[in-house]
Amino acid sequence: MDTKTETKEEFQIRLAELIADTDKMIKDTQAYLISQGEVVDLASWVTIKKYCELFNIKNTETVTNWINRGIIPAENVLTIEEFNNTRLIKAVPYQVKKIA
Repeated sequence: MDTKTETKEEFQIRLAELIADTDKMIKDTQAYLISQGEVVDLASWVTIKKYCELFNIKNTETVTNWINRGIIPAENVLTIEEFNNTRLIKAVPYQVKKIA
């Protein structure tokens, strides 16, 4: 048996730890935003990477380009400087107009 193969139990433990870490990060972010006078429902905001996963976009550069071009409105982009300038975007589909 390959020693690098993860058992189902090991995977479940690792997944539970990841979920716990993510929950802590969300709570820390919410606490920070509230302390700065911002009230943001983080359930509707996601990272660029997560946005790509949710809407089946192949690379993060596409979404970054949409932000830079204004396809994603500025009010739907939140930059958290204290978290290494992490950008969150509102998790809604954005319409890219195709040039005929």
